[in-house]
Amino acid sequence: MPRLRVDCFSLSLDGYGAGPDQGPEAPVGVGAEGLHQWMFDTPSFRRRVLGEGGGRTGINEDFVARSFENAGAWIIGRNMFGPVRGPWPDDSWKGWWGTTPPFHCDVFVVTRHPRASFEMEGGTVFHFVTNGIHAALDRARAAAGSRDVRVGGGISTLRQYLEAGVIDEMHLAVAPVVIGKGENLLQGLDLPAGGLGNVTVAAGEHGVTHYTLRRTAG
Repeated sequence: MPRLRVDCFSLSLDGYGAGPDQGPEAPVGVGAEGLHQWMFDTPSFRRRVLGEGGGRTGINEDFVARSFENAGAWIIGRNMFGPVRGPWPDDSWKGWWGTTPPFHCDVFVVTRHPRASFEMEGGTVFHFVTNGIHAALDRARAAAGSRDVRVGGGISTLRQYLEAGVIDEMHLAVAPVVIGKGENLLQGLDLPAGGLGNVTVAAGEHGVTHYTLRRTAG
């Protein structure tokens, strides 16, 4: 059965997935630069995102490699796609990832502002969905077929799916950093009410701890 899942979502010790003042010079917000350091030296990240070889194998690599397996479509929010706010001034912004984004499938961007779909090298096609998270999920599931749909950031988009109770599995990588302010993922959420109750824990390299929450039976 295809799942709706979250993989490699980095959080600070105090629950923040992004800092304040996100922009071109601070994609994940000021003070949040250490959130994703744990994955930067994994072979899968280096190969898939940077187009480079090398890297360190281990627990962190296991999670990053697994995150790309069987993902037939992605859903992301406007903030993850880029720093542009409000109506699109033009079509020049194509994402943070250069000419060959790491997705290699259909990516559905949840936004209030329409924009035409476009294709990048490597088979990534960005679509812009203006009628909500459920419409984005329907389109992503149709595109993924028998494979899973992966939800990325930002915080607002993921919180909406958690509040809707439709996430089947969520992997959180809690990094040894404290941010203090910004966008908090879990504040005020009732995860068991949304169906997530089974938790497994693994200690990774660089002080990161991996928590995987899965849907409970029934």
